[in-house]
Amino acid sequence: MPRTYIQAAPLKTTAYLRFTLDEAVDWVRRLCEAKGCSPAIAISLAHATVAAQARGNQAVGFRHLADYLPGFSSGRINPRAEPRISPAGSIIFRSDAQGGIAQLGVDRCFDSLCHAAHANGMATLSQCNSFTSGELGDYTLRFAQAGLVALAVANGPALVSVPGAKGKTYSTNPLSFAAPTADGIPLLFDQAGSATAFVNIAHAASTGSDIPEGWALDRDGNGTRNALAALSGALLPFGGHRGANIMLMVEVLAAGLTGANWSLDAPAFNEGTQTPGCGLLILLLAPNFFSAGFEQRLSIQLSRLKQMGVHRPGWERQHATVTAQSEGVSIPIDLFEQISRL
Repeated sequence: MPRTYIQAAPLKTTAYLRFTLDEAVDWVRRLCEAKGCSPAIAISLAHATVAAQARGNQAVGFRHLADYLPGFSSGRINPRAEPRISPAGSIIFRSDAQGGIAQLGVDRCFDSLCHAAHANGMATLSQCNSFTSGELGDYTLRFAQAGLVALAVANGPALVSVPGAKGKTYSTNPLSFAAPTADGIPLLFDQAGSATAFVNIAHAASTGSDIPEGWALDRDGNGTRNALAALSGALLPFGGHRGANIMLMVEVLAAGLTGANWSLDAPAFNEGTQTPGCGLLILLLAPNFFSAGFEQRLSIQLSRLKQMGVHRPGWERQHATVTAQSEGVSIPIDLFEQISRL
């Protein structure tokens, strides 16, 4: 059973529940099954959610359940969908998620993708017709732990207005990259094409917090630090036109190649009764087909960069997972009660 503890801060005291990882997976699984999810969807989403929480990626950890659970009830996510997998040659796998979660399609193809990449030097998963992708880094990290270099891109409903556009054009269009290293801790990054992820705006609005300059516009197209105003406006890309170009590249790969909805055509992920029909593309490379000793070379290079003051992406999150394996994960009691009521 989860344990309760109190954390005091200068301005407030917050009560938390702490779960072991197994307890957390079981709790999320039971929440999903209570919404009518198939056992496969429930366990796939539970493992992905708890893994994100254990890495400290709270925006797509327990907090993201506030999007999934109502989605199952409304019809935005098919709670009993079984992905339709169809190989296209020896290295390409296509998945139609059938309106279900993105994670299950990846789970269903994971072993086959690893085998194909190690046997042929590369492999690709093209998936369409799913709910939003969740933590994109969860996919790339798992493949890197299997010895593969992985690049993943995903799209969703339009949330971002790019320079010069009349209205929202793209989703946050995230991309993630991971590569195996000789020290056993893969290089990993997972970032939105927007200045921040939508879930961060939503969380700031729910807590009454301001957001930084450059994150969003209000409904009139003016820059805003008010999270509530941003929810009725639009997010901004990082890096202006350069960020917009990267978002367009992700859109072409994640929606164009996969046959998923373009972001402009995707129904909302947080309201209505239709699936957003999102796309996900994962490209895998087996390093030994390209150069011998890749993992050792990468470890040495990352050490050199660290000595120069360069941050190693993903290091802290993967160490957080190690800590969570012994200490568990925690959730504020008010969030636990909110999610449980859903």
